[in-house]
Amino acid sequence: MLESLASNGLRFRPCLPVHVEVSARDNRLVTKQISGATQQIPDTLPRAQTKAEPDMRADVVVIGAGPTGLACAIEAQRAGFKTMAIDKGCVVNSIYNYPANMSFFTTPELLEIGDIPFSTARQKPTREEALEYYRKVAEHYRLDIRQYQWVKTVTGSDGDFQITATDSLGRIYDYRTRKLIVSTGYYDLSNPLNIPGEDLSKVFHYYREPHPFFDMDVLVIGGKNSAAIAALDLWRHGSRVTLVHRGPKLHNHVKYWILPDIENRIKNGEIAGYFRSTVLEIEPDYVSLETLEGLVRLKNDFVFAMTGYHPDYDFLRSMGIELSSEQCRPVCDPLTLESNVPGIYVAGVIVAGSKTNEIFIENGRFHGRQIAAHLKQKLSST
Repeated sequence: MLESLASNGLRFRPCLPVHVEVSARDNRLVTKQISGATQQIPDTLPRAQTKAEPDMRADVVVIGAGPTGLACAIEAQRAGFKTMAIDKGCVVNSIYNYPANMSFFTTPELLEIGDIPFSTARQKPTREEALEYYRKVAEHYRLDIRQYQWVKTVTGSDGDFQITATDSLGRIYDYRTRKLIVSTGYYDLSNPLNIPGEDLSKVFHYYREPHPFFDMDVLVIGGKNSAAIAALDLWRHGSRVTLVHRGPKLHNHVKYWILPDIENRIKNGEIAGYFRSTVLEIEPDYVSLETLEGLVRLKNDFVFAMTGYHPDYDFLRSMGIELSSEQCRPVCDPLTLESNVPGIYVAGVIVAGSKTNEIFIENGRFHGRQIAAHLKQKLSST
């Protein structure tokens, strides 16, 4: 656990589940054996002091404060349970990391949670409007949200789970809860290219805005919406853009108003397009492609690898949640969303495993009601 406290990247490889305690005798760190594995931590290493909190216990803790996580917290709170949410980023952190000028593909009423209307003058709300909406919802329900705390371990069992989280300063936070809802999404972990040069600072897996890339040679990797949107926005703001995709054409999931635009830009030679092609290597000043015409080496300043994202499967497994072999879907009751681990529920896109195009805000927002209905039965009887 401690080896990753200073990490502020998007990838997370959880350590073996070890419960760390402070010895009352001499303030030394000690470890307990969990699930047959013990990780040794030097007893001379000081434990960072936790921030004083008025209450670190709850009936229900939600890991993740995205739209679905907020919806789960609202429904659990409405059911009468003391609830808190913990997120390693800000409220609706994934939406915050969307492109700055992005508009949603859906209408505002399909993004609503907690029976709070989403009012906007536009048919399709913008990122900024969505951020404001979810802030207002959190304020309305006075949700207890612990932002910028990264949950590292979950131990214990149904009725008494122990949660250990850390912040960017390495401080440790210990929580206890009777029930746990995991709604960690998938946008934090990008699908790797597994090629030389992928770790160069010029390579990005998230697109925010075009201005820093004016008059630059930019390669966009991918064939779906995010790649098409980034390529068009960069081109319209003065970048020299090349799009490379391993498929024969752009994916059929590209929105109908975007597809003809990107296809015409490629057809007119305004954006260079390489299909049935792959990136072999990324160098400081060039990229190498394997194309139908053979090896191509292009001058390059920046790369946007819009190759998709995936849930944190390792974190789910660390809690004992079983995943299906092919699609990594968590084993859960389809009606209650309780996982194979009693007392731990799953919500949002992680329910779909690797099929991340099956669950969105539009349908994941109702998971909170399913879970809250089961919580009423379980917690009310104890």
